[in-house]
Amino acid sequence: MLVKDTGIANEAPVPAFRIAILTASDKGSRGEREDKSAAVIREMVAGFGEVVAYEVVPDERRLLAAKLREFCDVVGADLVLTTGGTGFSPRDVTPEATRDVIEKEVPGLPEAMRSASLKLTSQAMLSRAIAGIRGKTLIVNLPGSPKGVRENLAAILPALPHGLAILKGEAGECGQA
Repeated sequence: MLVKDTGIANEAPVPAFRIAILTASDKGSRGEREDKSAAVIREMVAGFGEVVAYEVVPDERRLLAAKLREFCDVVGADLVLTTGGTGFSPRDVTPEATRDVIEKEVPGLPEAMRSASLKLTSQAMLSRAIAGIRGKTLIVNLPGSPKGVRENLAAILPALPHGLAILKGEAGECGQA
């Protein structure tokens, strides 16, 4: 397994995972809005792995699903983090596109994100974000705002290295001695 040295004394090395970021934004895809949420993701995963793919696409279900398949099957990302498209707007279709491509849901991750966010805002319960597995890739939907991305990713980031290592066949199952 590849590892990344965090530079912190006495800290175990962090596995270097291949990460893809997919932003769902009509305005962002047309160049009318800067993608600040992806910048937050890049900052937060800097010691966790390498961003190997990034794209901003319109809020179109088929296009999002196709890009998710590409990031998983062609790019070979270990982790795909989406941002945007998880709310109530008619154009918010990221969870549906994610369901179109995953083989198994991972409900604990969005449950943890909503639980952490509910401590900060009652609007967290309005998130429709999901997470799931396609092959050996974990896909996680994050909110579209930089603040929401930071809060939600912070809630799940500590658990991701172990989960991804298991998914890749590089670690034992949970609960084994």
